[in-house]
Amino acid sequence: MNPPIILDIEASGFGVGSYPIEIGYIDAAGAMWSAQVQPHAEWEHWDHEAEKLHQQSRQELVQHGQTARAIAMHLNKTFAGQTLYTDGWYQDFVWLHSLYEVAGMSPAFKLEDLSVLLTAEQKTVWHDTKQGIREAFGLQQHRAAIDAKALQLTWLKTMEMTTAFAS
Repeated sequence: MNPPIILDIEASGFGVGSYPIEIGYIDAAGAMWSAQVQPHAEWEHWDHEAEKLHQQSRQELVQHGQTARAIAMHLNKTFAGQTLYTDGWYQDFVWLHSLYEVAGMSPAFKLEDLSVLLTAEQKTVWHDTKQGIREAFGLQQHRAAIDAKALQLTWLKTMEMTTAFAS
């Protein structure tokens, strides 16, 4: 059973003007990667409530973040022609587009909503299973690669649960 590649994006806030601050993924083999995003000059919105959630300051991103172009190049090289999944498709699509726009590039992969892969049975047990996995593995929330891992582990567990239940 090949799990989906999960992409997660943390942002400077929600709504108009927000932008990606961290991008992370877990691939089908379970390898994780993440990068802080150096804010582009045009990106000015900063929500202090969001900062409390993801525990990353704008100054930290300026000093240690990778450029949008470097991140876009890495994602394109790693996932050209593949489909990646996210649990927050609308927001993540907008933030990913912002990253690629300032990088002067286009994604070489497709971003899809994770819900298209879920059966009705998986959807029924999804929330409780995800919460149980976060607690069992001690997975911190609001860090991109860790959130991606929690989603992939939840997908795997719900597949196992619903397959066993159907047998």
